[in-house]
Formats: sequence, C-alpha cells, structure tokens
Amino acid sequence: MAKYNGPKDRLSRREGIDIFGKGAKLTRLNVLPGVHGPKGAKRNQSQYGKQLREKQKVKRIYGVLEKQFRIYVEKALKSKGNTGEALLILLEKRLDNVVYKLGFAESRPMARQLVSHRHILVNGKKLNIPSYQTEVGDVISLTPKIVDNPNIKKVISLEDYETPSWLLRKAIVGKVSTEPKRSDITEIVSEQDIVEFYSR
Repeated sequence: MAKYNGPKDRLSRREGIDIFGKGAKLTRLNVLPGVHGPKGAKRNQSQYGKQLREKQKVKRIYGVLEKQFRIYVEKALKSKGNTGEALLILLEKRLDNVVYKLGFAESRPMARQLVSHRHILVNGKKLNIPSYQTEVGDVISLTPKIVDNPNIKKVISLEDYETPSWLLRKAIVGKVSTEPKRSDITEIVSEQDIVEFYSR
C-alpha cells in the first residue's frame, strides 16, 4: 500500500493551507518550501498552474496518490450530475475520511493508520482498507482494544467536536446516515479546476 512518507509540513507550505491539522507548528505557512520559496510566492501563476495546485491540494488533503486519484476522477466523469461534486463525494466517503470526520482520529493520517492496523469495525467486521467506499447505513466503530489507548481516549472525549450532518455518532459508534453533499465539505477547494485539469 503506497503512501507519502516525506516531510508533511513541506506539503502544507506548498499548498498554503494546514493540510494535516498541525496548527501552531506551521510557523512559515506563507513561505513556499525550497531554496527559492520566498521568490516563488511572487510569481504569477498560469491557469494550468492554478489547476495543478488545486489537484495536488485535494490529493494531499485526502492522502491519495496520483494513480488512485485518477481512478476517482474517471468514476466521477462517468457519474450523473456535477463531476466535481461527484469527485469530492467519492473522496469524502472513503473509510479513513469517515473515521476522521466521526472524530475518532485527530487527522486523516491518524485515521488511515487506525484502519490499516485493523482497529476499525464496519458493520461489526474488521476492515483494513482505507479506500473502502462507505455506504448509507454502514456502522463504523472502534475495536474495544484501541479504546483503551490514551491518545484515542483523549480524542473521543472532546466535547466540542461537531459531527457532519451526514454522519451520526454516539460514543465510539458512528453511522453513515445519508449521502454527503457538497455543502458538507468544509475544505476550501475548487473542484472545477480539477475537472478542467483532467479534461485537457
């Protein structure tokens, strides 16, 4: 299973947003990475460059590599309705993202690790596929063993966490109640730029 193992702050600085939820650690978010970073910020961006950056940003937010991302785009192109929205909804329904949105993990990489290490149950069965597409009615829960982990206890005990409208959660059990909508996706992305990038 392929994944990015390099420096994560560098990716956040490249995209200009806090991709991994590290907050205060990103002290140079407004400076691009690399020796020419400060100069790069002043450069005028072409339409192609804007579309490329948007595509890279969404890939990095959801932790998907190029080949898998292209598969999602192809599925979205075949679906009915708005292609950009269909793409984001496919990404939003990934199991690792659902675990994160239910508040079982502090970040998507942490949620991916929980899934990969078989700490997540889907409809009562252990599942270790982060890209699994959840469906309406799926019940997602933590295994009893991982609930005793201090880090997990800290995350699930947060009282101010707000679950998205398409998910329901009670203690360590969550449920996909409806299909996610574009309005449920809080990340600032331009899906139209991504569709145009792949339509060239």
